[in-house]
Amino acid sequence: MRNPPLLLTVPLMLLVSNCKSYNFNARMISIPFEGNSWKIDTPGTDEGIRTYFYTDTTGPLFIGLRGKADTGNSTVRITLGDITRTVRIKNNENDTLIAGKFSVKRPGYQTIELQGLKKTGDSFASISEILIGGPATEGKVCFVKDDFYFGRRGPSVHLRYDIPEIASDIALFYSEITIPEGNDVEGSYFMANGFAEGYFGIQVNSPDERRILFSVWSPYKSDNPGEIPDDFKIILLKKGEDVVAGEFGNEGSGGQSYKRYMWKADQTYRFLLKGEPSVNNSSDYTAYFYSPETGKWELIASFRRPKTTSYLKNLYSFLENFIPETGFISRKGFYSNQWICDKNGTWFELLSAKFTADATARKDSRLDYTGGVENGSFFLKNCGFFDERTQINTQLVRSETANGPSIDPGVLQ
Repeated sequence: MRNPPLLLTVPLMLLVSNCKSYNFNARMISIPFEGNSWKIDTPGTDEGIRTYFYTDTTGPLFIGLRGKADTGNSTVRITLGDITRTVRIKNNENDTLIAGKFSVKRPGYQTIELQGLKKTGDSFASISEILIGGPATEGKVCFVKDDFYFGRRGPSVHLRYDIPEIASDIALFYSEITIPEGNDVEGSYFMANGFAEGYFGIQVNSPDERRILFSVWSPYKSDNPGEIPDDFKIILLKKGEDVVAGEFGNEGSGGQSYKRYMWKADQTYRFLLKGEPSVNNSSDYTAYFYSPETGKWELIASFRRPKTTSYLKNLYSFLENFIPETGFISRKGFYSNQWICDKNGTWFELLSAKFTADATARKDSRLDYTGGVENGSFFLKNCGFFDERTQINTQLVRSETANGPSIDPGVLQ
Protein backbone atom coordinates (compact mmCIF):
# COMPACT_ATOMS: atom_id res chain seq x y z
CA MET A 1 0.00 0.00 0.00
CA ARG A 2 1.36 3.39 -0.96
CA ASN A 3 2.25 5.62 1.98
CA PRO A 4 0.66 9.07 2.39
CA PRO A 5 2.92 12.11 1.93
CA LEU A 6 5.11 12.84 4.92
CA LEU A 7 3.82 15.73 6.96
CA LEU A 8 7.01 17.11 8.30
CA THR A 9 6.69 18.59 11.65
CA VAL A 10 9.28 20.90 10.33
CA PRO A 11 8.72 24.34 8.89
CA LEU A 12 9.28 25.67 5.52
CA MET A 13 9.87 29.35 5.02
CA LEU A 14 13.36 30.04 6.28
CA LEU A 15 14.92 33.49 5.93
CA VAL A 16 18.68 33.70 6.36
CA SER A 17 20.06 37.08 5.46
CA ASN A 18 23.58 35.96 4.52
CA CYS A 19 22.16 33.90 1.62
CA LYS A 20 19.98 36.46 -0.04
CA SER A 21 22.67 37.31 -2.58
CA TYR A 22 22.94 33.74 -3.89
CA ASN A 23 21.28 33.24 -7.26
CA PHE A 24 19.38 30.08 -6.35
CA ASN A 25 17.70 29.82 -9.73
CA ALA A 26 21.08 29.49 -11.48
CA ARG A 27 21.10 25.74 -10.70
CA MET A 28 18.29 24.89 -8.35
CA ILE A 29 17.76 21.17 -7.84
CA SER A 30 14.44 20.14 -6.36
CA ILE A 31 14.44 17.00 -4.18
CA PRO A 32 10.91 15.63 -3.58
CA PHE A 33 10.48 15.47 0.16
CA GLU A 34 8.10 12.51 0.14
CA GLY A 35 10.41 10.18 -1.75
CA ASN A 36 13.67 10.98 0.04
CA SER A 37 12.85 11.65 3.70
CA TRP A 38 12.38 9.50 6.79
CA LYS A 39 11.24 10.23 10.30
CA ILE A 40 13.98 9.43 12.79
CA ASP A 41 12.93 8.62 16.31
CA THR A 42 15.95 7.19 18.08
CA PRO A 43 15.79 6.77 21.87
CA GLY A 44 17.89 9.40 23.59
CA THR A 45 17.88 11.78 20.62
CA ASP A 46 15.62 14.54 19.37
CA GLU A 47 12.96 13.43 16.90
CA GLY A 48 13.51 14.74 13.39
CA ILE A 49 13.32 14.16 9.67
CA ARG A 50 16.30 13.21 7.51
CA THR A 51 16.46 13.81 3.78
CA TYR A 52 19.13 11.96 1.79
CA PHE A 53 20.79 12.76 -1.53
CA TYR A 54 24.04 11.85 -3.27
CA THR A 55 26.65 14.19 -4.76
CA ASP A 56 30.07 13.34 -6.16
CA THR A 57 31.31 16.92 -5.75
CA THR A 58 32.36 18.81 -2.61
CA GLY A 59 32.14 22.50 -1.77
CA PRO A 60 29.58 25.08 -0.64
CA LEU A 61 25.95 24.00 -0.68
CA PHE A 62 22.90 26.23 -0.35
CA ILE A 63 19.75 24.66 1.04
CA GLY A 64 16.21 25.86 0.52
CA LEU A 65 12.76 24.57 1.35
CA ARG A 66 9.40 24.70 -0.37
CA GLY A 67 6.13 24.07 1.39
CA LYS A 68 3.57 25.49 3.74
CA ALA A 69 4.05 26.34 7.40
CA ASP A 70 1.14 26.15 9.82
CA THR A 71 -0.34 29.21 11.44
CA GLY A 72 1.70 30.69 14.25
CA ASN A 73 5.42 30.76 14.79
CA SER A 74 7.92 27.90 14.63
CA THR A 75 11.59 27.43 15.37
CA VAL A 76 13.48 24.81 13.42
CA ARG A 77 17.01 23.45 13.47
CA ILE A 78 18.63 22.48 10.14
CA THR A 79 21.81 20.40 10.10
CA LEU A 80 24.12 19.14 7.36
CA GLY A 81 27.44 17.74 8.50
CA ASP A 82 28.86 19.91 11.27
CA ILE A 83 26.87 23.02 10.31
CA THR A 84 23.63 23.77 12.11
CA ARG A 85 21.30 26.73 11.70
CA THR A 86 18.30 27.67 13.79
CA VAL A 87 15.56 29.73 12.18
CA ARG A 88 12.19 31.14 13.15
CA ILE A 89 9.29 30.69 10.75
CA LYS A 90 6.43 33.15 10.42
CA ASN A 91 4.59 32.06 7.33
CA ASN A 92 1.56 29.98 6.41
CA GLU A 93 1.66 30.37 2.63
CA ASN A 94 3.49 28.29 0.03
CA ASP A 95 6.82 29.93 -0.71
CA THR A 96 10.47 29.26 -1.42
CA LEU A 97 13.34 30.59 0.65
CA ILE A 98 16.98 29.68 1.13
CA ALA A 99 17.73 28.22 4.53
CA GLY A 100 21.45 28.86 4.58
CA LYS A 101 24.90 28.11 3.31
CA PHE A 102 26.36 24.75 4.26
CA SER A 103 29.36 22.67 3.16
CA VAL A 104 29.80 19.25 1.57
CA LYS A 105 33.19 17.98 2.72
CA ARG A 106 33.23 14.53 1.15
CA PRO A 107 31.58 13.01 -1.92
CA GLY A 108 28.84 10.46 -1.36
CA TYR A 109 25.52 10.44 0.42
CA GLN A 110 24.59 13.61 2.32
CA THR A 111 22.01 13.97 5.09
CA ILE A 112 19.92 17.07 5.77
CA GLU A 113 18.28 16.80 9.17
CA LEU A 114 15.34 18.99 10.18
CA GLN A 115 14.20 19.21 13.79
CA GLY A 116 11.33 21.26 15.09
CA LEU A 117 12.26 23.04 18.32
CA LYS A 118 9.26 25.28 19.12
CA LYS A 119 5.83 25.92 17.65
CA THR A 120 2.65 27.76 18.53
CA GLY A 121 0.47 25.87 16.04
CA ASP A 122 -0.44 22.18 15.94
CA SER A 123 2.62 21.27 13.88
CA PHE A 124 5.67 22.90 12.37
CA ALA A 125 4.90 22.53 8.65
CA SER A 126 4.39 20.17 5.74
CA ILE A 127 7.22 20.26 3.22
CA SER A 128 6.99 19.37 -0.44
CA GLU A 129 10.59 19.85 -1.62
CA ILE A 130 14.14 20.35 -0.43
CA LEU A 131 16.06 22.70 -2.75
CA ILE A 132 19.83 22.56 -3.14
CA GLY A 133 22.29 24.55 -5.22
CA GLY A 134 25.84 25.80 -5.31
CA PRO A 135 29.25 24.32 -6.24
CA ALA A 136 28.55 21.01 -4.48
CA THR A 137 25.75 20.31 -6.97
CA GLU A 138 27.80 20.91 -10.12
CA GLY A 139 28.64 17.21 -10.51
CA LYS A 140 26.45 14.12 -10.31
CA VAL A 141 23.48 14.48 -7.94
CA CYS A 142 21.21 11.48 -7.28
CA PHE A 143 17.96 11.03 -5.37
CA VAL A 144 14.50 9.50 -5.87
CA LYS A 145 12.73 11.57 -8.52
CA ASP A 146 9.63 9.45 -9.07
CA ASP A 147 8.03 6.11 -8.17
CA PHE A 148 8.39 6.99 -4.49
CA TYR A 149 7.07 3.66 -3.19
CA PHE A 150 9.92 1.64 -4.71
CA GLY A 151 12.41 4.47 -4.19
CA ARG A 152 11.73 4.51 -0.48
CA ARG A 153 11.94 0.72 -0.31
CA GLY A 154 15.46 0.98 -1.70
CA PRO A 155 17.32 -0.98 -4.38
CA SER A 156 16.92 -4.74 -4.66
CA VAL A 157 20.09 -6.73 -5.40
CA HIS A 158 20.58 -10.19 -6.86
CA LEU A 159 23.03 -13.04 -7.37
CA ARG A 160 22.43 -14.80 -10.70
CA TYR A 161 24.26 -18.12 -10.52
CA ASP A 162 26.35 -19.53 -13.34
CA ILE A 163 25.47 -23.15 -14.06
CA PRO A 164 28.26 -25.57 -15.11
CA GLU A 165 27.93 -26.52 -18.77
CA ILE A 166 27.98 -30.22 -17.96
CA ALA A 167 24.93 -29.85 -15.68
CA SER A 168 21.52 -30.30 -17.28
CA ASP A 169 17.98 -30.98 -16.13
CA ILE A 170 18.52 -29.58 -12.63
CA ALA A 171 16.20 -31.33 -10.18
CA LEU A 172 17.50 -29.93 -6.84
CA PHE A 173 18.88 -26.56 -5.72
CA TYR A 174 20.50 -26.30 -2.26
CA SER A 175 21.85 -23.19 -0.52
CA GLU A 176 22.49 -21.59 2.88
CA ILE A 177 21.92 -18.11 4.33
CA THR A 178 23.39 -16.38 7.41
CA ILE A 179 22.18 -12.93 8.52
CA PRO A 180 24.72 -11.05 10.69
CA GLU A 181 23.58 -9.59 13.99
CA GLY A 182 21.87 -6.24 13.49
CA ASN A 183 21.08 -6.88 9.82
CA ASP A 184 17.76 -8.64 10.41
CA VAL A 185 15.93 -5.37 9.73
CA GLU A 186 12.14 -5.27 9.54
CA GLY A 187 11.00 -5.46 5.91
CA SER A 188 13.93 -7.58 4.72
CA TYR A 189 13.45 -10.55 2.42
CA PHE A 190 16.57 -12.71 2.16
CA MET A 191 15.62 -14.90 -0.80
CA ALA A 192 17.79 -18.01 -1.00
CA ASN A 193 16.51 -20.24 -3.81
CA GLY A 194 15.00 -18.39 -6.73
CA PHE A 195 14.16 -19.99 -10.07
CA ALA A 196 12.39 -19.07 -13.30
CA GLU A 197 8.93 -19.73 -11.84
CA GLY A 198 9.24 -18.66 -8.19
CA TYR A 199 11.28 -17.94 -5.08
CA PHE A 200 12.01 -19.29 -1.56
CA GLY A 201 13.60 -17.59 1.47
CA ILE A 202 13.12 -15.86 4.84
CA GLN A 203 11.56 -12.54 5.82
CA VAL A 204 11.33 -10.10 8.73
CA ASN A 205 7.66 -9.14 8.69
CA SER A 206 7.34 -7.27 11.98
CA PRO A 207 9.11 -6.96 15.35
CA ASP A 208 7.40 -10.16 16.50
CA GLU A 209 6.88 -12.11 13.26
CA ARG A 210 9.26 -13.73 10.78
CA ARG A 211 8.44 -16.10 7.96
CA ILE A 212 9.76 -18.78 5.66
CA LEU A 213 8.18 -17.89 2.30
CA PHE A 214 7.79 -19.98 -0.86
CA SER A 215 5.87 -18.78 -3.93
CA VAL A 216 5.30 -19.92 -7.51
CA TRP A 217 4.06 -17.61 -10.27
CA SER A 218 1.15 -18.53 -12.50
CA PRO A 219 1.94 -18.70 -16.25
CA TYR A 220 -0.98 -16.26 -16.71
CA LYS A 221 0.40 -12.70 -16.57
CA SER A 222 -1.67 -10.62 -14.14
CA ASP A 223 -1.23 -8.81 -10.83
CA ASN A 224 -4.73 -9.86 -9.83
CA PRO A 225 -5.11 -13.54 -8.85
CA GLY A 226 -8.86 -13.25 -9.40
CA GLU A 227 -8.26 -12.81 -13.14
CA ILE A 228 -6.40 -16.10 -13.56
CA PRO A 229 -8.39 -18.72 -15.53
CA ASP A 230 -8.81 -22.04 -13.76
CA ASP A 231 -6.52 -23.90 -16.14
CA PHE A 232 -3.70 -21.40 -15.38
CA LYS A 233 -3.98 -21.52 -11.59
CA ILE A 234 -1.20 -22.86 -9.38
CA ILE A 235 -2.31 -26.06 -7.62
CA LEU A 236 -1.29 -26.78 -4.03
CA LEU A 237 -0.25 -30.45 -3.81
CA LYS A 238 0.74 -30.54 -0.16
CA LYS A 239 2.04 -28.34 2.64
CA GLY A 240 3.94 -28.77 5.86
CA GLU A 241 2.77 -28.48 9.44
CA ASP A 242 1.65 -24.94 10.44
CA VAL A 243 2.18 -23.70 6.86
CA VAL A 244 -0.35 -21.20 5.47
CA ALA A 245 -1.05 -21.53 1.73
CA GLY A 246 -3.06 -19.39 -0.66
CA GLU A 247 -2.72 -16.94 -3.54
CA PHE A 248 -0.73 -13.73 -3.98
CA GLY A 249 -0.88 -10.76 -6.35
CA ASN A 250 0.56 -7.30 -7.11
CA GLU A 251 3.91 -8.72 -8.33
CA GLY A 252 2.47 -11.13 -10.80
CA SER A 253 0.14 -13.72 -9.28
CA GLY A 254 0.27 -17.32 -8.22
CA GLY A 255 0.45 -19.68 -5.28
CA GLN A 256 2.09 -18.66 -2.03
CA SER A 257 2.96 -20.47 1.19
CA TYR A 258 4.59 -19.36 4.40
CA LYS A 259 5.41 -20.59 7.86
CA ARG A 260 5.76 -18.24 10.80
CA TYR A 261 9.18 -19.02 12.23
CA MET A 262 11.33 -16.77 14.43
CA TRP A 263 14.66 -17.38 12.74
CA LYS A 264 17.68 -15.73 14.36
CA ALA A 265 20.63 -13.61 13.30
CA ASP A 266 24.06 -15.28 13.20
CA GLN A 267 22.42 -18.68 12.61
CA THR A 268 22.93 -20.50 9.31
CA TYR A 269 19.79 -21.81 7.62
CA ARG A 270 19.52 -24.37 4.82
CA PHE A 271 17.14 -24.38 1.87
CA LEU A 272 16.34 -27.13 -0.62
CA LEU A 273 14.18 -26.75 -3.72
CA LYS A 274 12.99 -29.57 -5.97
CA GLY A 275 11.62 -29.06 -9.48
CA GLU A 276 10.66 -31.51 -12.21
CA PRO A 277 8.16 -32.03 -15.05
CA SER A 278 4.88 -33.62 -14.02
CA VAL A 279 1.62 -34.80 -15.61
CA ASN A 280 -0.45 -33.07 -18.32
CA ASN A 281 2.13 -30.49 -19.38
CA SER A 282 2.83 -29.27 -15.84
CA SER A 283 5.77 -29.08 -13.44
CA ASP A 284 5.97 -29.62 -9.67
CA TYR A 285 8.02 -27.40 -7.35
CA THR A 286 8.63 -28.33 -3.71
CA ALA A 287 10.44 -26.38 -0.96
CA TYR A 288 12.13 -27.85 2.13
CA PHE A 289 13.66 -25.97 5.07
CA TYR A 290 16.21 -27.44 7.49
CA SER A 291 15.27 -26.57 11.06
CA PRO A 292 18.23 -26.35 13.46
CA GLU A 293 15.81 -26.90 16.33
CA THR A 294 14.54 -30.25 15.06
CA GLY A 295 17.67 -31.29 13.16
CA LYS A 296 15.70 -32.40 10.11
CA TRP A 297 14.30 -31.19 6.80
CA GLU A 298 10.73 -29.90 6.95
CA LEU A 299 8.32 -29.54 4.06
CA ILE A 300 7.10 -26.01 3.38
CA ALA A 301 4.89 -26.67 0.35
CA SER A 302 4.62 -28.33 -3.04
CA PHE A 303 2.93 -26.56 -5.97
CA ARG A 304 2.00 -27.72 -9.47
CA ARG A 305 2.44 -25.14 -12.25
CA PRO A 306 0.29 -25.81 -15.34
CA LYS A 307 1.38 -25.28 -18.93
CA THR A 308 5.01 -25.76 -17.91
CA THR A 309 7.34 -28.66 -18.61
CA SER A 310 10.63 -27.83 -16.96
CA TYR A 311 13.28 -28.70 -14.42
CA LEU A 312 14.82 -25.82 -12.40
CA LYS A 313 16.19 -22.94 -14.48
CA ASN A 314 17.54 -19.38 -14.03
CA LEU A 315 18.72 -19.90 -10.46
CA TYR A 316 19.30 -16.80 -8.34
CA SER A 317 19.14 -15.22 -4.87
CA PHE A 318 18.18 -11.71 -3.86
CA LEU A 319 17.86 -9.19 -1.03
CA GLU A 320 15.01 -6.70 -0.96
CA ASN A 321 13.22 -4.41 1.48
CA PHE A 322 9.42 -4.50 1.24
CA ILE A 323 8.62 -1.85 3.90
CA PRO A 324 9.28 1.74 2.67
CA GLU A 325 9.53 3.12 6.22
CA THR A 326 12.70 1.07 6.84
CA GLY A 327 14.38 2.01 3.55
CA PHE A 328 16.93 4.18 5.36
CA ILE A 329 18.31 1.24 7.38
CA SER A 330 21.10 -0.93 5.98
CA ARG A 331 20.85 -4.73 5.88
CA LYS A 332 23.21 -7.49 4.71
CA GLY A 333 23.08 -11.23 4.19
CA PHE A 334 25.63 -13.97 3.45
CA TYR A 335 24.63 -16.47 0.75
CA SER A 336 26.77 -19.60 0.79
CA ASN A 337 27.31 -23.23 -0.18
CA GLN A 338 25.15 -23.29 -3.31
CA TRP A 339 24.79 -26.71 -4.98
CA ILE A 340 22.63 -28.22 -7.70
CA CYS A 341 21.79 -31.83 -8.47
CA ASP A 342 20.76 -33.10 -11.89
CA LYS A 343 18.03 -35.66 -12.50
CA ASN A 344 20.65 -38.44 -12.46
CA GLY A 345 21.76 -37.63 -8.90
CA THR A 346 25.06 -35.85 -9.70
CA TRP A 347 25.85 -32.79 -7.54
CA PHE A 348 27.65 -29.65 -8.79
CA GLU A 349 28.86 -26.73 -6.68
CA LEU A 350 27.94 -23.21 -7.87
CA LEU A 351 31.02 -21.02 -7.50
CA SER A 352 30.26 -17.95 -9.59
CA ALA A 353 27.41 -15.48 -9.90
CA LYS A 354 26.63 -12.18 -11.60
CA PHE A 355 25.71 -9.27 -9.34
CA THR A 356 22.65 -7.38 -10.61
CA ALA A 357 20.15 -4.83 -9.29
CA ASP A 358 16.63 -3.59 -10.02
CA ALA A 359 15.30 -0.51 -11.83
CA THR A 360 15.60 1.66 -8.70
CA ALA A 361 19.36 1.12 -8.83
CA ARG A 362 19.72 1.16 -12.61
CA LYS A 363 18.17 4.60 -13.00
CA ASP A 364 20.29 6.01 -10.12
CA SER A 365 17.34 6.67 -7.84
CA ARG A 366 19.28 4.87 -5.09
CA LEU A 367 23.00 4.11 -5.06
CA ASP A 368 23.18 2.27 -1.73
CA TYR A 369 23.72 -1.25 -3.00
CA THR A 370 26.64 -3.65 -3.12
CA GLY A 371 27.57 -7.31 -3.29
CA GLY A 372 30.70 -9.39 -3.23
CA VAL A 373 32.54 -12.26 -1.56
CA GLU A 374 33.63 -12.41 2.09
CA ASN A 375 35.13 -15.40 3.89
CA GLY A 376 34.12 -17.79 1.14
CA SER A 377 30.50 -16.62 0.91
CA PHE A 378 28.68 -14.33 -1.45
CA PHE A 379 27.04 -11.36 0.24
CA LEU A 380 24.37 -8.82 -0.66
CA LYS A 381 23.81 -5.45 1.04
CA ASN A 382 21.33 -2.64 0.40
CA CYS A 383 19.60 0.43 1.86
CA GLY A 384 21.04 2.70 4.55
CA PHE A 385 22.59 5.31 2.20
CA PHE A 386 26.12 3.94 2.47
CA ASP A 387 28.72 4.93 -0.13
CA GLU A 388 30.18 1.50 -0.93
CA ARG A 389 28.88 0.27 -4.29
CA THR A 390 29.46 -2.65 -6.66
CA GLN A 391 29.06 -2.14 -10.38
CA ILE A 392 25.99 -3.86 -11.78
CA ASN A 393 26.84 -7.01 -13.80
CA THR A 394 30.07 -7.59 -11.86
CA GLN A 395 31.08 -11.25 -11.95
CA LEU A 396 31.68 -12.74 -8.48
CA VAL A 397 33.56 -15.95 -7.66
CA ARG A 398 33.76 -17.71 -4.30
CA SER A 399 36.10 -20.51 -3.23
CA GLU A 400 35.18 -24.20 -3.20
CA THR A 401 33.86 -25.70 0.03
CA ALA A 402 33.75 -29.40 -0.91
CA ASN A 403 31.05 -29.54 1.74
CA GLY A 404 28.13 -30.64 -0.36
CA PRO A 405 24.72 -31.46 1.07
CA SER A 406 23.79 -34.92 2.21
CA ILE A 407 20.11 -35.38 1.57
CA ASP A 408 18.23 -38.51 2.56
CA PRO A 409 16.18 -39.51 -0.52
CA GLY A 410 13.29 -40.21 1.80
CA VAL A 411 13.04 -36.48 2.55
CA LEU A 412 12.04 -35.79 -1.05
CA GLN A 413 9.09 -38.16 -1.27
